[in-house]
Amino acid sequence: MRSCSKRTSRIAALGLSCAAGLALAGCSENAADPSAQVGPNPNLPELQQYLFPPMNVARVIGWAEGETPTVPQGLQIRALATGLQSPRSLFVLPNGDVLVVESRAPEGKPVMRPKELVMGWIQSFARGGGESGESNRITLLRDADGDGTPELRSIFLDKLNSPFGVALVGSDLYVAHADAIVRYPYNIGDTEITAPGTVLTQLPGGPINHHWTKSLVASPDGALLYVGIGSNSNVGERGMEAEKNRAAILEVDRASGRWRVFADGLRNPNGLTFEPQTRTLWAVINERDEIGPNLPPDYLTSVRDGSFYGWPYSYWGQHVDPRVHPPRPDLVEKAIVPDYALGAHVAALGLVFYTGTNLPEPYRGGAFIGEHGSWNRMEHSGYKVVFVPFANGRPNGQAQDIVTGFLNEDGEARGRPVGLAVDRTGALLIADDAGGTVWRVTAAGQ
Repeated sequence: MRSCSKRTSRIAALGLSCAAGLALAGCSENAADPSAQVGPNPNLPELQQYLFPPMNVARVIGWAEGETPTVPQGLQIRALATGLQSPRSLFVLPNGDVLVVESRAPEGKPVMRPKELVMGWIQSFARGGGESGESNRITLLRDADGDGTPELRSIFLDKLNSPFGVALVGSDLYVAHADAIVRYPYNIGDTEITAPGTVLTQLPGGPINHHWTKSLVASPDGALLYVGIGSNSNVGERGMEAEKNRAAILEVDRASGRWRVFADGLRNPNGLTFEPQTRTLWAVINERDEIGPNLPPDYLTSVRDGSFYGWPYSYWGQHVDPRVHPPRPDLVEKAIVPDYALGAHVAALGLVFYTGTNLPEPYRGGAFIGEHGSWNRMEHSGYKVVFVPFANGRPNGQAQDIVTGFLNEDGEARGRPVGLAVDRTGALLIADDAGGTVWRVTAAGQ
């Protein structure tokens, strides 16, 4: 374990001190074996509470020429597209065209606590002072011959309101903006859409819209849409009225736009997708902060209709969060234990089940997960793509690191993985928002 003084020097570069960050917990990380916090039965240490939480955001430096992430033997990786502006999610159209959703947070999100003010400053420092270039749009990549070099790159949709999720049913293309699902007409082969969109339904949005990304997926029969709505706070500190219909997955009737809460108690649900064998809805969930570097684990879970997953009153089933007032023991009692822990603060945002044949046999049928990476623990977690094997529609084995190297030896971020997709050749695609790149993983030699 690193000494307290060494960890303090790292965080001092961000304008914080060990004494301020760990005032109630002492200067110890309670370092745990990371593998013990991954899987169906994670180790859950005692929680800690802070006067001010530790923060260590990896400073973004980008990819130098010739650099790529690292993949295991038997795989290879190269850039499909570079120079993108915050690419967050990916969607593959029926003809193989790849939609890259470039998106930034809505303007004017209010700062309501001293921690948020400091966090905003630290994140700006980590980005090198801010972001530049056009974003909040969807870029189309066409690689007709499947060689990993697009022959066409065009602006498909522009001037959107912090878009994230995309779904296609027939000739209806749906884009989940920060505050609404909008429908656009689409014909196979279109390289841009100029027609105005039609709002299918409004979604919980501002004026706060703390977790603004809205993951989107269509049901296997196309009749319904499912959209993830993140919480407006860490653990309800803005009041539960601000959380109305949030920390939830909504089920939307595609014909009418009417919706209902499908499942809730999910602090920040992302990566919504249907497991292909059982056709069950799955998602990855970002859990709460500020109760320790090793609590609670973010997770991968199937999502049951009508179920409650604990937030904000408890985590990983019935483990009560003492910060939430008034408590709700009635809700804690019925909180569902998630299926598979991914480790604390990895910030899982992307999920795709692999149904292709390009990658070697061990990857087929399992789940790839994009872990954007931590900001609130001294030792970074996440910043990689992992693979969880599945059998009979359920996780079946230890998670494996598949795409790494997003952090350099100095803890600086070359990139940060977010959304994932599988292209028509069976290659795995990775949206790297900090690196401005879409990476393409194939079997070695292809």
